[in-house]
Amino acid sequence: MQTSAEERDIIRKILELTNDDTTHMLDEVMHNPVSKYTDPAQLQAEMDVLFRNFPIVVAHSSALAEVGDFVTHDELGVPIVVTRNDAGVVNAFYNVCRHRGARIESEPCGNARRLTCPYHAWTYDLDGDLRGMPQPVGFDGLDRDDRSLVQLPAFERFGLIWVVPSPQDHDVDIDAWLAPMAEHLERLRLEDHVVFRTWSLHKDMSWRLALEGFHESYHFCSAHRDTACSNYLDNQSLWLNLEPHIRHAVPLPKILELRDQPEDAWEYRPNFMTQNYVFPANFVQAMTDHVYIHTIIPTGPGTCVFQCTMLIPEEPVTEKAARYWEKNYDVVRVVFDEDFTIGEGIQQGFTAGVNTDVVFGRYEVGLHYGQKAIDAALSGEIVCP
Repeated sequence: MQTSAEERDIIRKILELTNDDTTHMLDEVMHNPVSKYTDPAQLQAEMDVLFRNFPIVVAHSSALAEVGDFVTHDELGVPIVVTRNDAGVVNAFYNVCRHRGARIESEPCGNARRLTCPYHAWTYDLDGDLRGMPQPVGFDGLDRDDRSLVQLPAFERFGLIWVVPSPQDHDVDIDAWLAPMAEHLERLRLEDHVVFRTWSLHKDMSWRLALEGFHESYHFCSAHRDTACSNYLDNQSLWLNLEPHIRHAVPLPKILELRDQPEDAWEYRPNFMTQNYVFPANFVQAMTDHVYIHTIIPTGPGTCVFQCTMLIPEEPVTEKAARYWEKNYDVVRVVFDEDFTIGEGIQQGFTAGVNTDVVFGRYEVGLHYGQKAIDAALSGEIVCP
């Protein structure tokens, strides 16, 4: 993969910082109130704005590989069903019958030419249009068009399915929204990857705490002393503020070898883990040879669900390949467990009321950028175009 101009600039800055024995830093520390992690009113505002009006990743494209494939999604607090129609286009709807409100699809995934409500068998096509009802004479005069499934903005971009979890009063411009990340996401070719593992973890910690673990690498050599620490330069990350998105580049030790190479020979991906934050709750975490898709969703003032999909370049066709990817999966699960054990302990401390705020250090740059983006969205300064 050819190194982009942005990536070459990242490498150049990392080498300059290491040469100067310093790291990426802002001018001041930042104080963030603990109430942002515990207050039910704060969480309700976040749910109403961040998790209703911005695109959330709900699946890899392969989950809807064929016409008629569907997936359901409930973690966002509203029931959603996503389909692929006869034209190959992805649609999303509230998974709610327009007759008496029953849940239409109860399975997590499947294939169906029609979506049929189990209560009275009202039937909808893959575009959400009401196509059939038993004994229709009892509904004379009912406008069927008015009883189509409630549609949600849904998009397929960069091998991922994105859904805005509520109807919008304007056409969402997903390409404008993803534009700051588009070059990098396009180069990952996620649509050509296959799913190795998908899992969810329900945790007793604010969704913000889970989010923040990806925004800094200061914790790597303490929280992950025996796991991730040795794999990366200690606290030498670089962040690009792509407001409201963030590109967090974490260099491997071997990047220092590039000092003796001409710039046109530099390769970015073999020398970095890149944690691409797509506001408000999505991460595309690019490792040197595979990718994780993370979505972090609040389920309560001090609880969240962490959804993860591990993507690999191709199906493992040998036992050796399968063992290799399994080992990578095992390592990341251990690292996440280390993070989440600490995160749940932090949440307990928040509940005890010991601290009134938390401190973001000058080199915890992603925490500053991420918090400011959340605040801006909650105040209406950031909207999805």
